[in-house]
Amino acid sequence: MNPRLPFLRDKTSKLTSSPGVYIMKDKSLEIIYIGKAKNLKNRVTSYFRENPDHTVKVAAMVSRVWDYDFIVTDSEFEALLLECSLIKQHKPKYNILLKDDKGYHYIRISDEPYPRITSEKNTKSPGTYLGPYMSGFVTKEAAAEANRAFMLPTCRRQFPRDFKKGRPCLNYAIKQCMGVCRGCIGEEEYRAIVSEAVEFIRSGSAQSVERMEEEMLAAAEALDFEKAALLRDRINAVKKAAEKQKMINSGVESADVVGIAEYPGGVYVSVLMYRGGRLWDKAVFELEKPDDGDILTQFLTAFYHGRDDIPRYVAADHIPDEAELLEELLSKQSGKSYKGGRIIAAQRGKYAELLRLAKDNSAEYAALKSSRTGREVIALEQLGQCLGLDSPPQYIEAYDISNLSSESMVAGMVVFENGRPLKKAYKRFTIKEQEYQNDYGSMHEVLRRRLTHILTGEGDEYFTRKPDLILLDGGKGHVNTIAPLLREMELDIPLFGMVKDNKHRTRAIATGGGEIQVSELKAAFNLLTQIQDEVHRYSVAFMHSRHKKKTYASELTQVKGIGEKKAARLLMRFRTKEQLRAASPEELAAAAGVGQETAAELWKVIQENY
Repeated sequence: MNPRLPFLRDKTSKLTSSPGVYIMKDKSLEIIYIGKAKNLKNRVTSYFRENPDHTVKVAAMVSRVWDYDFIVTDSEFEALLLECSLIKQHKPKYNILLKDDKGYHYIRISDEPYPRITSEKNTKSPGTYLGPYMSGFVTKEAAAEANRAFMLPTCRRQFPRDFKKGRPCLNYAIKQCMGVCRGCIGEEEYRAIVSEAVEFIRSGSAQSVERMEEEMLAAAEALDFEKAALLRDRINAVKKAAEKQKMINSGVESADVVGIAEYPGGVYVSVLMYRGGRLWDKAVFELEKPDDGDILTQFLTAFYHGRDDIPRYVAADHIPDEAELLEELLSKQSGKSYKGGRIIAAQRGKYAELLRLAKDNSAEYAALKSSRTGREVIALEQLGQCLGLDSPPQYIEAYDISNLSSESMVAGMVVFENGRPLKKAYKRFTIKEQEYQNDYGSMHEVLRRRLTHILTGEGDEYFTRKPDLILLDGGKGHVNTIAPLLREMELDIPLFGMVKDNKHRTRAIATGGGEIQVSELKAAFNLLTQIQDEVHRYSVAFMHSRHKKKTYASELTQVKGIGEKKAARLLMRFRTKEQLRAASPEELAAAAGVGQETAAELWKVIQENY
């Protein structure tokens, strides 16, 4: 409890309702959090009210607040800009900050008679530099493709010093180098080709091809067929490089595509930057998971504030909160306003495919962080989104009822953690309260028994853990049976059913009132199918084992002196058929609590029938 709360509440009661920025400070008056508000009084009051419903991080911040300042602005947009500036200036502990400390990358055109094009991590060496870029991969690929398309040398020879010193290398033989080492290309001609290669990197392959085609036609009309042939080969090389890198006809002239993937405790955000119809740069950021608000809104605000390279469109998987403010920020910083939205939800078409690439890229980083595969990260992302969850479900429990008529009625519970089976958390249940086959009644009994452990805290670490999602093998009838139980126990756990088709394959997700189709979400669909197959396998295997034990027990009770309780004791002591056959008469007598004569008869029956 913060002893300053009475003072802070009294101060906040007199606060203005205007838009602005608030600045939280600790006891040493160090800034620990900066936020903006459309209504300062309402927003700041929410931190200091009685019985707050804060997340752990916000509660920790509030416990340290000693005092706060505020700055009134004329509009919420001005508050947004001021908030960004102050966060970048002070870097408060409890604000979400972009973490990208990998440094910048550059493309260098060396300062020498026959310049080389290379990818560099700094600008220490003399030459002309393109950049900075955020992605080392993009700079390496761009430099390599320019050298390959324009057949520039990449060897270690120095020109003109090494003209005609040794035979041309393999790259010349396979037509990936023009053979400058032969001494047949003048410095002026070579520099013109390098200039075209640099323009190719700057403006993209489409413009380079268009310009070289005009030059080729002009050379052909001037009867300079040798030059025309060289330009034709260069155009083909550029087109080949462009096809490999998806630079031509991407359909995206100017856009940033933002893909987000979560892992426990944080998120990765990838931004694929398309300019001139090609991938121009790529950036990957690791962020702390926000306690409240939309992560996309917070990221875009921090990412674009202060930037001058603003794209025509920003594509993401949804329209973020405060989209109008963000679009005003983009327009203000680019100096251009556009009709229609600048921030688009990439649901279909070319942007949807690029968004998939961006999300896959983020998922691979998240997978490394949490020791998972990118496919597993994407599956949980898709599952969480299609079910309307606040975050991907990291800990999932699934249930299935299995029986033979009214005999051997059992249930199985399987657990998937981070998209993978957690077999040590699996549980088996025997149905105790249902005299006849009743799937709904059995499911209600099993879930009541299981959920009670969450409330009482009794049981192992898995049985007392609250799941992020409960899946039932069944339709809306099963969901409507268990939903009132969750409300009665005051447990806020998302609950859905897994609906099968007539071939026992996953078809859809059941809610209390309908179904959610998941077949188009390939990763989520595959995960659900895996969960449903696993829980069915597990419950059926338990049912068969129970049925076999009942059969064994009925055979054992044929021995005089062995009743159901003693048969059950034997099966508890010797859990498998092999263990029962290997037991000696003395061991059988001790386990069942019978005399030697009965034990001998029992041993004989076991040897003959098992």
